Amino acid sequence: MSRRLLIIEDDTETREFVAKGFAEEGFAVEAATDGREGLYLATDGSFDAIVLDRMLPGLDGLALIKSLRAAGMRTPVLMLTAMSAVDERVKGLRAGADDYLVKPFSFQELHARIEALLRRPQEAEETALLSCRDLEMDLLRRRVTRAGREITLTPREFQILEYFLRRKNRVISRTMLLEGVWDYHFDPSTNIVDVHISKLRRQIGDNSESPLIETVRGAGYMMSDA
Repeated sequence: MSRRLLIIEDDTETREFVAKGFAEEGFAVEAATDGREGLYLATDGSFDAIVLDRMLPGLDGLALIKSLRAAGMRTPVLMLTAMSAVDERVKGLRAGADDYLVKPFSFQELHARIEALLRRPQEAEETALLSCRDLEMDLLRRRVTRAGREITLTPREFQILEYFLRRKNRVISRTMLLEGVWDYHFDPSTNIVDVHISKLRRQIGDNSESPLIETVRGAGYMMSDA
């Protein structure tokens, strides 16, 4: 079966150059010309990799990849950009890109980088199921259950819960949550974390006797499987 590649690029010459090259390498290629169309196509989860332009009409590359990661999509993404500054590359990687390539580029290098991403063990396959005591999260089906009862969560609540499940038995500070979930690299001086944690606790049926998410006074929170 052909590997599927999504190209999200508004420049016609670049888009056609990349699409032609990967088609000749045996990929099944689809393309989008703006960020909103690209996000719509990307969220069906059927692509093996995505080549994403940094500057796009409608929805820029950073906002697009943040939306994908917030929705739990783990498809490898290589970001293309004309911005060569280090801080711009860092922004892309922090937003969720797996690799970064600066324009102009050779197709041979782009192809090699995509092949390298596809050789990596996919996190979603390795950790498709996360759990803590009687709570389970299925990342592929985007499903959460506790003691067999399905729990409906918003995308943000799902993201927070996944963050905790991947860091069981570790103290998680509010700063870590702000950076890891909201991508804030500063303290907005609000109680946004506490409000969301409180709501998440209600959603998963936590109680004061044996909570999954414990408050660690003066430090933050911890999800304990003890």
